[in-house]
Amino acid sequence: MTSSAASPAASPASTVSPSISGWALGWRTLWRDLRAGELRLLIVAVTLAVAALTSVGFFSDRLQSGLQRDALQLLGGDVVVVSDNPTPQRFIDEVHALGLRGSSTMSFPTMARASDAQGGASRLVALKSVDADYPLRGALQVAQQIGQPGEAVRGVPAPGEAWVDAPLLDSLSIGVGDTLLLGDATLKVARIIVIEPDRGAGFMSFAPRVMINTQDLPATGLVQPASRITYRYAVAGDVPRTVQQFKTFATDLVERHEARGVRVESLDSGRPEMHQTLVRAQNFLNLVALLAALLSAVAVALAARGFANDHLDASAMLRVLGQSQRTIARAYAFEFTLIGLFASLLGVALGFAVHYAFVWMFSGLVNAVLPAASAWPVLLGLGVGLTLMFAFGLPPVLQLAQVPPLRVIRRDLGSFKPVSLLVLGIGIAGFAVLLMAVSRDLTLGGIAVGGFAAAVVLFAVLAWLAVKALRKLVNESTAPRWLVLATRQISARPAYAVVQVSSLSVGLLALVLLVLLRTDLISSWQQATPPDAPNRFVINVLPEQADDFRQALSQSGVQKFDWYPMIRGRLVAVNGRAVNPDDFAEDRAKRLVDREFNLSNAAEPPEHNMMVGGRWTPEEKDAISVEEGIAKTLGLKLGDTLRFDIGGIQNEARITSLRKVDWASMRANFFVMYPVAHLPDVPVTYLAAYRAPDKAGFDNALVHQFPNITNVDLSATLQQVQSVLGQVIRAVEFLFGFTLAAGLVVLFAAVTATREERAREFAIMRAVGARAQLLQQVQRAELVGVGLLAGFLASVVAVAVGWALARFVFDFNWSAPLWVPLAGAASGALLALFAGWWGLREVLRRPVVDTLRRAVQ
Repeated sequence: MTSSAASPAASPASTVSPSISGWALGWRTLWRDLRAGELRLLIVAVTLAVAALTSVGFFSDRLQSGLQRDALQLLGGDVVVVSDNPTPQRFIDEVHALGLRGSSTMSFPTMARASDAQGGASRLVALKSVDADYPLRGALQVAQQIGQPGEAVRGVPAPGEAWVDAPLLDSLSIGVGDTLLLGDATLKVARIIVIEPDRGAGFMSFAPRVMINTQDLPATGLVQPASRITYRYAVAGDVPRTVQQFKTFATDLVERHEARGVRVESLDSGRPEMHQTLVRAQNFLNLVALLAALLSAVAVALAARGFANDHLDASAMLRVLGQSQRTIARAYAFEFTLIGLFASLLGVALGFAVHYAFVWMFSGLVNAVLPAASAWPVLLGLGVGLTLMFAFGLPPVLQLAQVPPLRVIRRDLGSFKPVSLLVLGIGIAGFAVLLMAVSRDLTLGGIAVGGFAAAVVLFAVLAWLAVKALRKLVNESTAPRWLVLATRQISARPAYAVVQVSSLSVGLLALVLLVLLRTDLISSWQQATPPDAPNRFVINVLPEQADDFRQALSQSGVQKFDWYPMIRGRLVAVNGRAVNPDDFAEDRAKRLVDREFNLSNAAEPPEHNMMVGGRWTPEEKDAISVEEGIAKTLGLKLGDTLRFDIGGIQNEARITSLRKVDWASMRANFFVMYPVAHLPDVPVTYLAAYRAPDKAGFDNALVHQFPNITNVDLSATLQQVQSVLGQVIRAVEFLFGFTLAAGLVVLFAAVTATREERAREFAIMRAVGARAQLLQQVQRAELVGVGLLAGFLASVVAVAVGWALARFVFDFNWSAPLWVPLAGAASGALLALFAGWWGLREVLRRPVVDTLRRAVQ
């Protein structure tokens, strides 16, 4: 392929008129280079980068358009006031004063069950009580029977009725018209819910919905002092200015802290919890796409450098025939612009096709029909493709215009020079800014771009040190001849060796990191629960039921269970100073201060918590133990005094110990605990966590005996969460195919970057008597050595990055096996050997005379 660049017969100079324009010359050289296959790597690299980024771009664009389209329905109104206590009257009064419409709903998880006559089965449900004005936006669609199409209705369940999701009927083995028991209330199943406009994204509702009239809620007896209920007061109006006036009023109240535990949602603020999983999935996809683009940048730089080296002689001939530097530069700029446009459009088309795979993979999360994509992903793809070509491909090629005409007779002149730091810096900066914009997250973009740059520098430094040490490690007097020649080959071109090792290392880093995190992270997330881990969490056990409930567990064979009081309290002061969300910069800290905590108490510390600071003293008065994570978030330390508002009672205590809590342990855990057996005069319910016995009807009997409790079957919930995670994993792995391909392109470009130099050196060796078998051994040894070094460096860095991600991002303990660097080195050697066999196989087959003739032409 490359011989055509040096051959006079194939050179464009032999048919070029001195008066030809740069555009015509560029068009002619474009077709020649395409036929010779010299632009293949450049096209593949740019296409992969654009396809990876635009596939995610199309999906994200359509998803965001769909969310904006349905935002008002998802909210349930133009503005929604959300609180963990009944909506403050000031908000309701302002709605009435402005002539707006308002609707109140209450929602919380609880247990629903069938009557004893129908089997007495029970199921965790998402209960929602609605008033007569619901819904303010969108339409509620219901059906008379399962399988029937939904019909829009303006009314709500009548008193004594319940509208339910179809899966609940199957779980309880009941039908429309049958009885449904909720706490102490008996209701009739009247309709099947088909579409609930303000329910939010499907992945948030792991339990089937039960909708009842607000008038029926008191009869259930489910609302207790410590119940966790979400109150939503939706507001709507026909005059946007009036709606904005209420939004301003409500926001000001919240910001002035005159309404604690309240937040205001609107079309602008949205409900981040409704699409948190999708946002995280998009971040994963963006990270993988960025990695593919970064690898493609390396491939483009390597391929362009090889292209420039192959065209030195043709450019010198053009200068001899009278072409100016401006004409040659314009020709190559025109050629690379056309190639960039073609590869970018090809990548956009491929990305558009691939994004449908994401839509299909996320079909369980995105239930609505998404609107068409905008032109933004297309412009993004074109921008990325052209930036890749201009920033990494064009700078070395433009040097061809500076090749002196004397190179035709003196091949030592006009050799390829490093690109100026200014030009390279401007190009890299532009590409980095574009990738930061693509990531839509400064942290994500900074980690990807900054980490990539740091890895390249690290690999280059380590590769240079390794090359310097290579000659000293190989004893030429005792080592095999093929090893001595291979060592000399690498040492004679230290710059090329560093480029090869660094490029291979970057490509292998992505692949090794993918394997490590895919294997260990996902298995850690989805691993089966330990044999004795709790799979049931029961809340809302009343104090007067505590003894009977524990006795019921014991009689059913549950001997080991977590049992803790659960108290709701709001942090109001630290060290005597009132706290509010504005005191903290971190979003998590703001949210924690703005809501109620789940507190508890016990004389002895939980056995599954580890003390990391201070001392837990049983029955110590006015003392508390705080989880270390929340202490760091809120800036708390040992000795600080915290004041909680617990049901109107002010309770102040000093931090005497810090605990490390494993939130993935599936045990009962609390942010704050009092080291005493009893806390007098505070509203309390109890929580139990245990492993349910393999006994038919156990859950149903427990709910029947204690109808007010909420029994959470955690194993079923985790299975649904893992199903959602599986969708995200499949999408990420699918996109990693682009990263894999980009890594292989980098691998191939790095190995073949010195093809002509190898051909000349091998030709000289063959001319002086070296056999083909010896040269094959030399080539294999060189490729294996470079691959071993690159694979080892990439694996070591991948282990470090994987540990950091597991420790600081995914929050689980992980340590890579000791064999990972060895396996990475072996894989690198095999991949380099394969790429070398594929890209350099014609080097040893080329006739010696032909190679030497090219060398002197």
